[in-house]
Amino acid sequence: MRARAHLVVECDPNGRTVVREMRSMAPLRLVPRRGPDEVALVHLVSSVTAPLGGDDLELRIRVGPGASLELRGVAATLALPGRHPGGSRALVQVELAEGASLEYLPEPTVITARACHEAVFRAEMAEDARLRTREILVSGRLNERSGLLSTTLDVRRNGPVIKQTSHVGTPEVDGSPAGLAGRRVLGTELLCWGEDLPGAVSEDWWSLVPLARGGSLTTAVADDAVTVERALDIARGKHPGSGDLF
Repeated sequence: MRARAHLVVECDPNGRTVVREMRSMAPLRLVPRRGPDEVALVHLVSSVTAPLGGDDLELRIRVGPGASLELRGVAATLALPGRHPGGSRALVQVELAEGASLEYLPEPTVITARACHEAVFRAEMAEDARLRTREILVSGRLNERSGLLSTTLDVRRNGPVIKQTSHVGTPEVDGSPAGLAGRRVLGTELLCWGEDLPGAVSEDWWSLVPLARGGSLTTAVADDAVTVERALDIARGKHPGSGDLF
């Protein structure tokens, strides 16, 4: 399956953020919801089982000058093997104009046995734009061996902010301290949202690290998604810009 969807939000003459363009294509279904005038709230719903092996999915998002968008998932994503050989691919491409803000908060992705999936989040930000993006990866369903996943976070703001690729599903790596340290769930959250901490902070199994060109990255591992979400919430609460989130 090949699917292309896009979403454009802008400010209207009264300063309210409105959806200007929206095109869904199965399995990428975009559903707007009523929210505060200053923020456009849209849910991303998978209308069929996806991604399957062989799927090529792409979502393009543009947030216009001064506009604010909150894009949320509604259910976990299952990366599944297809009937034929070959992996699946999902790309989220984001453009943030001057003064724009985006919170991209999908639900966890579960990499099932025999799946082979590549996920890419790529964003180009104006200097004063703001971005929060979260990713939670679960290695297999309960008592199931994980499939293979390659996930890339690539964000630029007048030069590279971060370009990081993680690989999940290789037992030797997942079991090592350089991987998941034997845990099943990996969570990351990038905040390019105002001032950053002067240095890294951490507790057991999570860390919040300021990046050289601005922004902060939280990384957490645990045996379940609820614990990882809680760790990301705790870390976010220590970030100076967290009080200004939607």
